[in-house]
This record gives sequence, structure tokens and C-alpha cells, in this order.
Amino acid sequence: MKSQLIGFLMNFWISFSLALYFHSGEREEKCIIEDIPTDTLVIGNYKVQRWDIHKQEFLESAPGLGMFVTVTTPSAEVLLSKLYGPQGTFSFTSHLSGEHIICLESNSTRFVSFGGSKLRIHLDIRVGEHFLDESVVQAKDKVNEVNIRLEHLIEQVHHISKEQDYEREREEKFRKTSEETNSNILWWAIVQTLILISIGIWQIKSLRDFFISKKLV
Repeated sequence: MKSQLIGFLMNFWISFSLALYFHSGEREEKCIIEDIPTDTLVIGNYKVQRWDIHKQEFLESAPGLGMFVTVTTPSAEVLLSKLYGPQGTFSFTSHLSGEHIICLESNSTRFVSFGGSKLRIHLDIRVGEHFLDESVVQAKDKVNEVNIRLEHLIEQVHHISKEQDYEREREEKFRKTSEETNSNILWWAIVQTLILISIGIWQIKSLRDFFISKKLV
């Protein structure tokens, strides 16, 4: 019963996951932007499918095709740059909070070329998730299994807490930006009002001088 309860809680506190697929040409770079807190583990799984012009469908695999993965931090530092196979897993840990750019570019081998054929890339990105080795868990007795799952659950709670701190930090930064913007708008409105008043006074004075010169008053 305890293990079922913990399993339910783990599913409830699951980390953020982004699963999608997109189309790309050979050697064409595609990038996505992930807003990631600091000191957060990110794991990405991908799979490449090649379009078969004869079958008019995407094949299950694309042998001979590599995938070059590049991860850039908000400070423009290259955090990961590595060539993988047609299907694989990459991971990195963020050192700065902010928008990280994850780019994937297909790269055929010297012996295989697909002539610019269309590719479908399946991508699953998990932020802040530490996977449990189920084989290790099953090998332990029930008490150890509960302890392992509890430790994993605590890690998830820590990640959620870190995510909330990051959101509060972003909210505070947005609030300061909004206040500065409102302050600038207020001062600009005051400056515009002073300019309009000055122009009005100048026009009144000009008209008065004109009427006096014409001896109309």
C-alpha cells in the first residue's frame, strides 16, 4: 500500500516534460528555447526518421545518419556540443537560470547521404528529472524500495521548490521592469505636458505681439 501511495505521489510531482516532433532537412539546424532554473538536470531523448519517397512514409530508423546536439546558455556559453547517432539521449546540468538554446542538426556519414531528404525528429525533453532504475528497485526488499522511492520523491520536491524560487525571481524581475516602464511613461507624459504648455504660451505671446504690431489692440 505504501509503495502504491509513493508511486501515486511521484506521478503527481512529475517533472516538466516537453515531447514533440518536427520536420527538418538534412544538415538543417533546428533550435528550441527552454527556460531552465540554475543547477537543474535536463535530459533529452530523440529519434530520427527518414522519409522514403517510394513508400511515401517515414521509416522507423535512419541508419548512417548522425545528430549534432548543441546547447547554449543565456550567457552564450556552449554547454554541450556533441555528435550522436540517429537515436540517442543527451543530458546537461544548467549553471545559469534563463533561456537555454537547444539545437539539433542532422549530419550524414561520409558513406551515406540522403540527398537532402526530409527527416522527422521526435524529441522528448525532461527538465529536473532523475530516473529510477527499476531493476535496482525490484532487487531490494520492500523497506529499501520505499526508502529509494522516498529519496526520489524528495529530489522531485526539491526541484519543484527550485522551480518556484526561479518563478518568483522572474516575477520580481518583471515587476521591477514594469515599475521602471511606468515611471518612464509618467515622466514622458510630464515632459509632453510641459512642452505643450510652453508651445501654448509661445503662441499666445506671438499673437499678442502680432496684434500690437498691427495696432489691433
